[in-house]
Amino acid sequence: MPQAQFLPARRAVYARSRAASLAALTAAALALGGCVSRGGPQTTGSLAGAGASQVEALGKRYEAAPNDKAAALAYAHALRANDQNAQAVAVLEATALRIPKDQEILGAYGKALIDAGRFQQAEEVLTGAHSPDRPDWRILSAQGAAADQQGAHERAQRYYRTALKIVPDEPSVLSNLGLSYALTKRLGEAEAMLRKAARHPNANARVRQNLALVLGLQGKFAEAETIVRQDLPPADAAANVAYLKTMVSQPDRWKAMRGLDGKPARTAQAE
Repeated sequence: MPQAQFLPARRAVYARSRAASLAALTAAALALGGCVSRGGPQTTGSLAGAGASQVEALGKRYEAAPNDKAAALAYAHALRANDQNAQAVAVLEATALRIPKDQEILGAYGKALIDAGRFQQAEEVLTGAHSPDRPDWRILSAQGAAADQQGAHERAQRYYRTALKIVPDEPSVLSNLGLSYALTKRLGEAEAMLRKAARHPNANARVRQNLALVLGLQGKFAEAETIVRQDLPPADAAANVAYLKTMVSQPDRWKAMRGLDGKPARTAQAE
């Protein structure tokens, strides 16, 4: 589900909250598992930005002990939080070569690949991050996010539904499934799924903003703005909804949704 990062300087819907921008519609995000994630289909929670000094310190720790799994994971996590996605991929790729069957490493590597836009490879790597007899709902949500990013929405929805068999009320997975429905223009089902997600006590701003997005796509702008105001100042909420109105009025709004910032949209993912 799942990051999910995941926006340029120009104003876009939810520009102040990258975790729940329109880009969420083609993944982040989707939620990789528990919050991707940062990017688009939501991993749980989101990556918090890491300070330069923290990244540097973790980098030195990793360089001093490149075979230390904990050091590699901590450094890669900080890099992802700092949007240094290519570097995070490089660290985890090297670690995966040293520990080729470690599921925790493969899970982190797959999520980093999603952040970097390498969706097909991410889906392949994530297959090894859990096993059929012991499925991990966070990995399933991340696999769904990767599939949604490739336009394979039916496959993505199967991943999410399987994850929901394990955690029936997990808001990040419900949110990812709702966004996936929206990408296939099943807006009524998307709204119902996102309302269910937003009612959950653990629902975060990303879930609420995704609901507002789907409401806006149906012309329910007043309710969308009310929801956005829960997490943004009134002026920002109004500006975001105004931008959404502009996007919805475009002749090919679906194409616009899939790449607001010139990149594939993302859903939430699990960190």
